Amino acid sequence: MKIAVLKEEAAGEARVAATPETVRKFIALGATVAVEAGAGAGASIADDGYAAAGAAVGDRVATLAAADIVLAVQGPAPDGLAGVASGAWVVATLAPFASRARIDGYAAAGFEALAMEFMPRITRAQSMDVLSSQSNLAGYKAVLDAAAEYGRAFPMMMTAAGTISAARVFVMGVGVAGLQAIATARRLGAQVSATDVRSATREQIESLGAKAVFVEDVAGIEGEGSGGYATEMSDAYKARQAELVSAHIAKQDIVITTALIPGRPAPRLVSDAQVATMRPGSVIVDLAVEAGGNVEGAVAGEVAVRHGVRIVGHRNVPSRLAADASALYARNLYNFLSAFWDKDAGRPVLADGDEIGDAVRLTRGGAVVHPRLLG
Repeated sequence: MKIAVLKEEAAGEARVAATPETVRKFIALGATVAVEAGAGAGASIADDGYAAAGAAVGDRVATLAAADIVLAVQGPAPDGLAGVASGAWVVATLAPFASRARIDGYAAAGFEALAMEFMPRITRAQSMDVLSSQSNLAGYKAVLDAAAEYGRAFPMMMTAAGTISAARVFVMGVGVAGLQAIATARRLGAQVSATDVRSATREQIESLGAKAVFVEDVAGIEGEGSGGYATEMSDAYKARQAELVSAHIAKQDIVITTALIPGRPAPRLVSDAQVATMRPGSVIVDLAVEAGGNVEGAVAGEVAVRHGVRIVGHRNVPSRLAADASALYARNLYNFLSAFWDKDAGRPVLADGDEIGDAVRLTRGGAVVHPRLLG
């Protein structure tokens, strides 16, 4: 059973899909592991570290030759997997909706493509949830990025020369990233408030010491959407939320937006008119910028300035913490594959009807099989 770990080819991607720790664990299961030379460089992992863990380190051709499972962070191009046998697994974050041609390519090549971002949010899959592990780091980094752009201090400071007021931080969207942003901003001494369309998050916000800002007179979304993810809001809710946010956002120094809807453009939460109400020098961090953005005027890969407000739109925020992001992502992959490891077969086996397997499997037997990609 050969597992191949590839060097990422996407621009700005510094993460890697395995670490020496997970290499040793895969070998302990009975697998052999091959790592493409330089795969861990962006995450500060030297080739020697993989070799010491027992992996074979070589060029891409040698790494892929006769591989049964290919591990990556972002889905590799199908035509870049020469030497991988039909029936092999490709395990990565595959962006199925944005990269449908690539998924079709996996099917045509006979690969079984497993999309880690489709991992269901159920108890037994928590340790495999790459969206949660990476979003946690993104929420933390968003606050640090805001602090770096903000020309003032975060905590209240009392000095002989006078008092500096605490920064006011408003977090929009209280998923994993939003909760970590709240916690981090609180640790830095900011005065924090937060909002979400899911009323159930009020208790989570308040438990972290932040003020909950909610639309009280209009229902938000129905439940929490499939698999614990948010779904689209009603038009009535959007209108009422816009009114509430407009009044609140004008008083804020920093706004962090985190709202994403799987398979759809990110919802617009902050308009240009609302940006204009913030005082010059304020900062907005849009963590959804690559999905279209929550903030009007946000530009992917740039720090835009509108009305004197700096709008931060960094791409691939988890990759900006590549060492920790790689360690968590690699453990997610190991936890996933090891949970289905069949000792007799000497490999992981995903049985039909298993909730996790059915959720992440995109292609099999030369065809696209996932219900969300059909029809």
